[in-house]
Amino acid sequence: MKLRRTFMKLDYKNIHTLGELKKAGYRVRSIKDELRDNLVDKIRKGEETFSGIWGYENSVIPEMERAILSRHHINLLGLRGQAKTRLARLMVNLLDEYIPLVEGSEINDDPLHPVSRYARELLREKGDDTPVAWLHREDRFYEKLATPDVTVADLIGDVDPIKAANLKLSYADDRVIHFGMIPRANRCIFVINELPDLQARIQVSLFNILQEGDIQIRGFKLRLPLDIQFVFTANPEDYTNRGSIVTPLKDRIGSQILTHYPDEIETAKKITAQEARLDSRQTESIYVPELAKDLLEQISFEARKSEYVDAKSGVSARTSITAFENLLSTAERRALASGADTTTVRLSDFMGVIPAITGKIELVYEGEQEGADAVALLLLEEAVKTLFPKYFPKIRKLEHKDAQTPYDELISWFFEGEGFELTDESTDQEYQEALNSVPPLNALIRKYQPEIAGSDTGFLKEFLLWGLVAQKKLSKHRFIKGYRFKDVYGSFISKL
Repeated sequence: MKLRRTFMKLDYKNIHTLGELKKAGYRVRSIKDELRDNLVDKIRKGEETFSGIWGYENSVIPEMERAILSRHHINLLGLRGQAKTRLARLMVNLLDEYIPLVEGSEINDDPLHPVSRYARELLREKGDDTPVAWLHREDRFYEKLATPDVTVADLIGDVDPIKAANLKLSYADDRVIHFGMIPRANRCIFVINELPDLQARIQVSLFNILQEGDIQIRGFKLRLPLDIQFVFTANPEDYTNRGSIVTPLKDRIGSQILTHYPDEIETAKKITAQEARLDSRQTESIYVPELAKDLLEQISFEARKSEYVDAKSGVSARTSITAFENLLSTAERRALASGADTTTVRLSDFMGVIPAITGKIELVYEGEQEGADAVALLLLEEAVKTLFPKYFPKIRKLEHKDAQTPYDELISWFFEGEGFELTDESTDQEYQEALNSVPPLNALIRKYQPEIAGSDTGFLKEFLLWGLVAQKKLSKHRFIKGYRFKDVYGSFISKL
């Protein structure tokens, strides 16, 4: 801890040479020790280590902290949309604000521990007058998406014939080497996303770097003891569908941490609210009932257990995020068309989130047969069915034919009448008048949700109707401009 306190006192604005750096008491420290020391400080002070990550407080984050304390390279294993890359990026906050390096070095040489030929020769030439530059922690994060076309030259380096020609050097001279991304990430965090997509022979080239910290380029007798914190991300699906992580490489990764999706709707809502990219005019002019937010998240929960959706592929958290953006845009478009300054999200606005859902889920064969749009609508209905008992009495599948239910009067109203329509482009006043025209509907809201806010009433009434449709007590039919709600038997007879 003494070394860390000494380093934090360094005045990087006034230190420009190696001699000044030595006088300030600087000591060499590896990036793993740097991460560890700063994490220890944060834990002791009770500070948040990975801010903006929800749902991992008692699972993934403690595992990350243990891996950092153990000075391990890390592999984050999980399905898409589980914040793996974000976790890696947040590790930057555990680095010191600035570190010194030999000015002009391609690989961030430490002034007291240079590893490149350029830095060693400069120190021999200028000694304590060697110029020192400072590197901010935001510039110490490197990221590479693993694709099948990545080469050893991309990651590690290769001989540069143009450099050899310009400097008039022999190919036997190591100064003709052009360093790849990994050497240039010396003293930095280096993330390789989707590691299994990297060809096996490329993964093999990482062995020595992880174990010994050195590299080999085109047979040069060159040893660079690199100081890098590696973080890998991988999707379990990749192990079978595209590639795999070679066993010796897995053996060299200290900690493999499993990520997961949110376990609760409240956690999922926090993630969506934080990540959704909304226009300030949308948030100011559009009111979103809490039930609408719950319903939006429940769609993803239903998708993750649906028989039509490929569970191995997962349902990304981005599904809810983009769906929420579409939901508000649907309400905004309706308000703009009617000339209204403000509006409230309706359940029928959820038709606008269908494109966000169909683009994010992978269907199995049965789902493909149903069609992506049909599966998305089914997921919405299942979400309504799941949340329904939290607001209204549960509808039992099997009950005596003469048994009375709280919904008998409402169902009779539809049976005896013509039903009614909710159009997509109706104004808020027309929407409320249509819902208020059903007396039994108003009575059910007063009885079972007497505390509901007035601004949420319309959505809750529509939710009740959709719930009865999902339980086969009413029917709902889509026409060009909206939805028509009728009783089940009347709809059946009209079809005949």
